[in-house]
Amino acid sequence: MDMSVVKGEAEARQAAVAAPGWRRNVAVLRAASILAGGLAGTLLRAGLAEALAQREGEWPWATLAVNLAGTLLLAWLTTRLAERVAPSRYWRFFLGVGFCGALTTFSTFQVETIRLAKDGHAGVAVAYAAVSLGCGMACAIAGTVLARRGRYG
Repeated sequence: MDMSVVKGEAEARQAAVAAPGWRRNVAVLRAASILAGGLAGTLLRAGLAEALAQREGEWPWATLAVNLAGTLLLAWLTTRLAERVAPSRYWRFFLGVGFCGALTTFSTFQVETIRLAKDGHAGVAVAYAAVSLGCGMACAIAGTVLARRGRYG
């Protein structure tokens, strides 16, 4: 029997045994990246909610700001990482899933829109929904264009 074949088989078995541990470490690092990004995004959103506190019938500026900023960043990030080599495999998890996921809030947008309408401010509710959706799409396009600007222009 050729010894190089035996050695190759032994190395393959060692790699197979080591792979689950490596995958587990990668999963832990990904989870830690998401957690760290989520912490930062949550703190920023909470800080803006405090700084731009909304009163009954007023425009929800804090939610609009975080949703638009998160949309812009996420569009830039996903385009950049899809079209260029990422500096680290954890940026997508830290910024995309963690930070942007915690920063943006569709549920609060829904609650605020419904509350505005129920409290007799239907015009503000409709305008808020329209501005949020329209500007959100504009931010998504702008983020993609900005990410591609350095590559194509």
